[in-house]
Amino acid sequence: MGRRALGRPFGWLWAAYAVSAYGSGLGFGALPLLAVLVLDAGPAEVSALSAVGPAVGALIAVPLAPWVEFRRKRPVMIGMDLVRFAAMASVPVAYAFGLLGFVQLLAVSAVVAAAKIAFGAASGAYLKALVRREDLLVANARFESTNWSSIAVGPPLGGAAIGVFGPVTTVVADALSYLLSALGITAIRGKEDPPGTADRAPLRAGALLAGWRHIFGHPVLRALYLNQILVGGLIMATEPLLAVLLLRGLGFPPWQYGLAFAAPCLGGLIGSRLARRVVARYGRDRVFRTVGTLRAVWLIGLVFVRPGVVGLVTVMAVELAIIVNMSLYGPVLSTYRLEHTPKHLVARTLTAWSIGQQASIAVLTALAGLLAGVTGPRTALAVAGVLILGTPFLLPRRERAPRQRLRRTARLRCAPSRPATRRPTPR
Repeated sequence: MGRRALGRPFGWLWAAYAVSAYGSGLGFGALPLLAVLVLDAGPAEVSALSAVGPAVGALIAVPLAPWVEFRRKRPVMIGMDLVRFAAMASVPVAYAFGLLGFVQLLAVSAVVAAAKIAFGAASGAYLKALVRREDLLVANARFESTNWSSIAVGPPLGGAAIGVFGPVTTVVADALSYLLSALGITAIRGKEDPPGTADRAPLRAGALLAGWRHIFGHPVLRALYLNQILVGGLIMATEPLLAVLLLRGLGFPPWQYGLAFAAPCLGGLIGSRLARRVVARYGRDRVFRTVGTLRAVWLIGLVFVRPGVVGLVTVMAVELAIIVNMSLYGPVLSTYRLEHTPKHLVARTLTAWSIGQQASIAVLTALAGLLAGVTGPRTALAVAGVLILGTPFLLPRRERAPRQRLRRTARLRCAPSRPATRRPTPR
């Protein structure tokens, strides 16, 4: 199957996304690492940086949704990239002058999280206008493959760079990646369609909550949303638990820990490249039900990790199975969401989706940490693994085929009508 050309504008957008993704991959976990190595932060502070910062960023993003909706999306993306560049660049500057503090790291984490949500909403709306409807799945699959490859390559290289050049090296790389991303988006030529008429009161409840109203008013999107925030939240909540179990409980060396997470991310390339073919062969409904279920059944396997090579292989096998299914499911979900969201609601719907996902990760990570503190990480992993087994029941049921609906309508039309004088029996 030949590679489908989506045009030069999409090429620039994809290149900008790739630069930003690889920069974030290099800087993965950089702020918590700085808190530990430079500020001598304890577990509570590191947990707050990982959970509270993104949660505050999600709250900041709520009023940004209508603002993004009623503006041209390309300038918004450039602006959000520049905001993230400035926020991340402030860290090495403060470090150079000996002024770096925990409050600054917390503020940077919140600002970057809010800007990421706003950027994602604008880029999704821009993508829907940039490529044809039949090419959305291909475009989303390319973004998905880039994301997973950056996670596979970035953290190991980032760890090596920190060891050679110092603790702020990856922060500088991450900041520069946002600047390069802004330049790439600037290079996109062509006039962007004007946005819809701005709401006179963009901060009123109706404008702020329009994205959630659309999601919960659409039966399939509602089911997919609830399933996604729980699956994503439970999977992400296990990462710090697994770090404690592997590094402290089982004595894995850091390089094995990094390998256990980096190598399976290559499975993201497999799943994302298969998405279009699998949908063409089996249909989107079956992908939602089957692949959506397969994302959830593997997590419980982390409970059985043991020391040594067998334990390392177990972690890698479980992570690989999860990532292959997530990377196949993700582009299909993103495409369905764009196809079933009106143009004037895309930015607010994507913002609502991201806020719900981010809040779920923050809450479930905090709860898992509390449970692990009382019972131990293995027990908390088991609870997460059992809970996620119930998420497939939230997946949407198969929609009735149009032919079946037509047959049912025909039967109703052909059925003999009741006499007009007959009245229904009162209840």
